[in-house]
Amino acid sequence: MDSASRADLASEDPHPPRTHTCGALRANNDGDAVVLKGWVDTRRDHGGLVFVDLRDRYGLTQVVFSPQDNQEAYEVAGQLRREDVISVRGTVRPRGEEAVNPDLPTGTIEVSADDLAVLNTSETPPFVVSAHEERQMDTNEDLRLKHRYLDLRRPALQKNIQLRHRLYQTTHRYFDENDFLEVETPVLMKSTPEGARDFLVPSRLHPGRFYALPQSPQTYKQLLMVGGLDRYVQIVKCFRDEDLRADRQPEFTQIDVEMTFATEEQVYDLTEGLMVDLWEALEDTALGTPFPRMTYDEALRTYGTDKPDTRFGLELHDVGDCFAGSGFRVFESIVDGGGRIVAIRVPGEGDRGRAAMDRLEDHVTDEIGAAGLIYFQLPSDGSGLEQNLSSDALPHAYGRAAAEQVGAEAGDLILTLAGDPPTVYEQAGALRLHMGEELGLRPPADQGEDAFLWVTDFPLMEYDEEAGRAVSMHHPFTAPHPDDVDALDDDPTQVQARAYDLVLNGNEIGGGSIRIHDRETQMKVFDVLGIDEEEAQDRFGFLLDALRYGAPPHGGIALGLDRLTMLLAGADSLRDVIAFPKTQSGKEPMVQSPDWVDPEQLETLALRLDLPPDVEPPAHVARRKRLAS
Repeated sequence: MDSASRADLASEDPHPPRTHTCGALRANNDGDAVVLKGWVDTRRDHGGLVFVDLRDRYGLTQVVFSPQDNQEAYEVAGQLRREDVISVRGTVRPRGEEAVNPDLPTGTIEVSADDLAVLNTSETPPFVVSAHEERQMDTNEDLRLKHRYLDLRRPALQKNIQLRHRLYQTTHRYFDENDFLEVETPVLMKSTPEGARDFLVPSRLHPGRFYALPQSPQTYKQLLMVGGLDRYVQIVKCFRDEDLRADRQPEFTQIDVEMTFATEEQVYDLTEGLMVDLWEALEDTALGTPFPRMTYDEALRTYGTDKPDTRFGLELHDVGDCFAGSGFRVFESIVDGGGRIVAIRVPGEGDRGRAAMDRLEDHVTDEIGAAGLIYFQLPSDGSGLEQNLSSDALPHAYGRAAAEQVGAEAGDLILTLAGDPPTVYEQAGALRLHMGEELGLRPPADQGEDAFLWVTDFPLMEYDEEAGRAVSMHHPFTAPHPDDVDALDDDPTQVQARAYDLVLNGNEIGGGSIRIHDRETQMKVFDVLGIDEEEAQDRFGFLLDALRYGAPPHGGIALGLDRLTMLLAGADSLRDVIAFPKTQSGKEPMVQSPDWVDPEQLETLALRLDLPPDVEPPAHVARRKRLAS
């Protein structure tokens, strides 16, 4: 039957409103007259009976059509295809013992259909949508995103969206119980430097001027504290025009929090309380508090990152002292120049073959970007130290000293990288994660105990080689430690910030700080960042003025709601927990955004395109442009 003929099956719904969802019926509904409505998941013809699995977001119910019950409904059921929308009137009855499906909540019953209405027919979908995971075909993500309205019918994705909803509700309740006010802040605001490029919105009423979409409500929430609202929270959309990854989106959602008279301890306690409530409500898991804490310096030296996954070992060790006087010029020149030699002990890998080690060396140079890998092996047979250097280049005694310092035993492998900090720590951290993945030490996203960690005592600033000056590690409104304010003039990279990040299983899920609340300190920080008084007044005059009028001490945190949902769902990408996400190139394939606009719209906004030579507007836009001119 062709599509045109099948379309004739569709009709108005002659049935009453549905009485139950497709996930509601159980054995105690035996004999009930019901009306179900949903999508055809599968259809099976079994010699005089037609079985249809009917699906909605609540579940799946098996419906049986027989000619004895209704000949017309039976015949129409035989023509149903996947994703047809139907309404069924029928009676609940128990399945035969041999037909019970223990994996399905409705698996003990079925609905014997008395009547069927086809509410709409479906063309053959571009990919299979099914509640039966074994029937779900692997589908290219771009194709699924292009037809996201179909993708959203998948139970796995619907489960993630439902989880996100419950996270919203738990969060709202928690902050309401703790005296926070939910306040909306503007979406059209002023462009301010916060570390990423702004998305700009041209103003028609003010030609040549632009709004910016907020990278965060940072300055607004500080002004709410100056305004005396005391405790603010908002689940808010934020926007950053930056390159994307699996855990980044140009528009994202965060749980934004600010408190007056806050200390770091109060922020920790409040945030941990939210995590406890979320895990209890969504995971049925009791979290222990307080969460462990680690300074930024300790995290970098031990794990090579400020967001360490502490669920497995392979910690980093500084072993530079072990090679003093070794005569190995590569190591000695690096140490003499202030560099570090960092080692990782990998238990049980001392018998790795040369081919495997060659592949690892290639990964270190090609993917991690280190200059090279020097390793030492302690074979499990106790035959002694083996190294990928000739014995006269580096006497074995020095390798054995390093092995002893990291606690290596027979059967272990020691990997070493050398270079300047912090780069060498970051490279060793990347190598640690690679080995953890390769050896299966890092639990999958949906398995194992969750490891929370506070990373504290960040530097206020870091030196940007490209810019040739210090830049904020978090943002320019972060308060320096009171004891370090005077050091801003000497070496701002040595100033400690009152900043903190919350890490979960190696993912940063939140970050915040105690803010600068006096104008003098804020101007001093601006000056170090290369923002002179004129620019500061132009960009942040509203905030600087507010700090003149009794601004209270305040601080807070912003938690990434998308990433938090992703981790709770055990998903691999943020795109799996957002209803309509962007691709890694920043596009939304379904609606084809971003898109070209009519020349008349640009003219109204006093804008003119100056496109690169290799970018041409499509023919229909060019044609409209010619007509307009």
